[in-house]
Amino acid sequence: MSGSSFASGPSAGGASPGWRTRDIVITAIIGVAFGVVFWAWSVVYGAAEPIFAAAPWARDVLYGVWLIPAVLAPVIVRKPGAALFAELVAAGVSAYLGSQWGVDALLSGALQGLGAEVVFEATRYRNWSFPTIAGAAVLSAVAAWGHDWLLYYSDVSTDIQVLRGIAMAVSAVIFVAGGSMLLARSLGQAGVLDGFPGGPVPRGARAG
Repeated sequence: MSGSSFASGPSAGGASPGWRTRDIVITAIIGVAFGVVFWAWSVVYGAAEPIFAAAPWARDVLYGVWLIPAVLAPVIVRKPGAALFAELVAAGVSAYLGSQWGVDALLSGALQGLGAEVVFEATRYRNWSFPTIAGAAVLSAVAAWGHDWLLYYSDVSTDIQVLRGIAMAVSAVIFVAGGSMLLARSLGQAGVLDGFPGGPVPRGARAG
């Protein structure tokens, strides 16, 4: 939108009390849309295995796509629980569509959402600077990393697990934090987020 910019300053657009119907709808839409993306991305992730044959841990630079709802939804609606809500919906849709991880997608989604919630809660949902958003993305990745280590990679050496964690953290900063901010900004400029705390604010207006 002409004459507006994304509200992403340290205290821009703090959480207002209570969920509105529009907050529930947009968070659910994000969850459903990314549930389809999750399902498709699992195919891409599997197909990429031969490419990373020399360093299998490096494939987790692709992991961040599964964490995006945990950051994108809170950035837009700025409500407690948005990360968990969006991730659970996305995981549920992915499982319904036939995700190779089945119902465990729900557990993984819950942990990823909760990881992001911890960081946003620490700021009382008022700090939306890039470091805070990146921190939420990384903690979401840490939750996923721990879950996957216990359930799928328990026989993998610790040094490889550490490399996996680093790859996931890098993916979280690039795909999740950076991607979520770009998506939210693009949606805001298109006028889709009018009326949302994470939508556009008048250019030059003081955030806070």
